[in-house]
Parts: sequence; C-alpha cells; structure tokens
Amino acid sequence: MSENKVKVAVVGASGYSGKELLRLLLMHENVDLVCVTSRQSAGQKLTDVFPRFRGGKGDDLCFVQPEIDVITDSGAECAFLALPHGVAVDFAGALVKKGLRVIDLSADFRLEDVDVYQEYYDKQHPSPDLMKEAVYGLPEVYGEKIKSARLVASPGCYPTSILLPLIPVLAEGLIDPESIAVASMSGASGAGKKADTSLLFVEINESVRAYGAPKHRHLSEIEQELGNAAGSSVKISFVPHLMPVTAGIHSTMFSNLNVGVSSERVGEVLLAAYKNSTFVRLLGEGVFPDTKNVVGSNFIDIGWVVDERTGRLILLSAEDNLGKGASSQALQSFNLMFDLPENAGLLHF
Repeated sequence: MSENKVKVAVVGASGYSGKELLRLLLMHENVDLVCVTSRQSAGQKLTDVFPRFRGGKGDDLCFVQPEIDVITDSGAECAFLALPHGVAVDFAGALVKKGLRVIDLSADFRLEDVDVYQEYYDKQHPSPDLMKEAVYGLPEVYGEKIKSARLVASPGCYPTSILLPLIPVLAEGLIDPESIAVASMSGASGAGKKADTSLLFVEINESVRAYGAPKHRHLSEIEQELGNAAGSSVKISFVPHLMPVTAGIHSTMFSNLNVGVSSERVGEVLLAAYKNSTFVRLLGEGVFPDTKNVVGSNFIDIGWVVDERTGRLILLSAEDNLGKGASSQALQSFNLMFDLPENAGLLHF
C-alpha cells in the first residue's frame, strides 16, 4: 500500500451499518483496511460473509475476534466502532490509550451530561472523562473540532435528519424553541440486524407504524444539540415511525415562527449556514425531499414551507439512515480527522 493511505480497522463489521462502512472504506483511495472484527464471523473470509465484495481490495481479509491487542497489532491508526451501545465504550477507551483515533457509531459518547445518559440508557456511564472529551460528529456544525479529535461520537440517524434543518433557524432566533414537534419515518434497517418478529417482512410490508414515543433514546442527543444552538434548554415532541423500505429517513419538523420572520428570511439563514457544505442540498421553499434521491449517498436534502394560516414553519429532510445517518457521515468525519478532502470516497450517487 502507498504511504498516503490511512490504516483502518472496523470493529463490529457484520451489521448493516458495518457492511455499508466496509463498502465505503474498500472504495476509498486513501484507506488501507487492515482489520475487520466480528465475534460471529471470526475466522471467515470477508468475501464469504459479504460476497458483494469479491474481486476487490477485501479479497484477502478475514474477520478476527474483537480484541484490543489484535486490533492494535494490525497497525491500524483509526478504528471505527460499529458496535451496540454499551459495548463500544470499552473498546473506545482502550484504543484511544493505545494511540488510535476512534470514530464511534454507537450512542456511548454522544451526550455531554452523565445524568442524561443514565436517564435514557438506564445505567451510569463507565467513562465520564472520555465522554466529556468526545466530539459530536456532525461535520457541518463541529467540523473544526472533529479535525483534532481523538474520539468522535457519530450522531444517530434521526438526530442528523432533525438537527441539520433546525440548528440554523434556532441559532438565529427564527422560531419558538418551545413549539417544536417532529415526526420521522425510517426504513427497517434502522433497527439493526437482529432477529425480531416485529421486523419480519410480512409484519412491516404494506404498513406504517409509530414506535418509541414519547421518549425515544435519540431524543436525548437531539435536545442536547438543539439546546446548544438555542443557548438554553429545549424540549421537543418526537415520534418516529417505521416504514416498509430497507433504508431512508424522512423527517418533518413543525415550529412557530417568531413575529416578523418571513419565509425569505428562513431561506437566507439556511443558505448562509450551508452554502459551503458539500452534502447538504437545499431544495428551496415549497420543494419537498424524497428518500429515493438520497439512499446510497451521504447527502441530506432539505426543503421548507411556511404555513401562513398558522404561522408555522415546516422543515422537511431526507437522508439515508445507513449513510448520512451512520456510515458515510462517520467517513466524512474520518476525512476531516486525517486532513483529506471532506468529500473523499463519498461522492456516490
């Protein structure tokens, strides 16, 4: 491998987000994938578990046990953790101590307040100091901090779809923070790769259902980041829904416009926030996003409309929950951390 390639490990590479991350890393010209771990698939060739990768850079890779010494002995400089929450925390601390830079796709380091973590995840955080050090991995908001971070906590899929539209209008005082309500719809892959009767094809096909209301775990990081943008505590109503597609998230956000704020002003604020952002596509007023236009990419499409009858701003977004909501956004942070073009390996349509 050429000297300009970053040696990378993926810990927990057999789930849906892990598979998508592998696909992106194997295509990335600046990445040397040197280690992939999975307890279930240890000892098997990567291409036997994921035949779609045959004939590429992954032909010689085998899954190994997720052990710290095995990961560090591979020579990896960066580790992506595609692990369940509660599991990633043990790997993150050990790998950071070994000198690796870590990008965690779980929820273990997304929160700033240990009490909020305990409230939403029903246990004390085992590494509060590292939790405080972690940088929330939303590149459009925290890009400069991500560049120098040892540990990046990549956001959840729902939060990304909600935060990017709302943060600019909250920060500029265009809406009433107490009036925000959100309804989101996600493809079934968002629930992860697990045996669950409620996720069988015949259970989700030809149907849409709500779940996780009124206190989905992602609400904790959503309110945290909205509060940071507003400069004060923010509480919202959030109802996620499952829809019968594999991937994609569509979020609709409702809020009361403050007096005197026009639809033109909303457009100006969003454009100022994202005019230099490669992966935020502003569709314009009255143009509504469609998940089919973002699935398989790192783009988030944002539209908006003002309801003059009610004085409400309606923001809408669409993203791939496995992409901008997980793996490709983590890779976007990786590019920043290793001084690569932010769009390296990500301009796929």
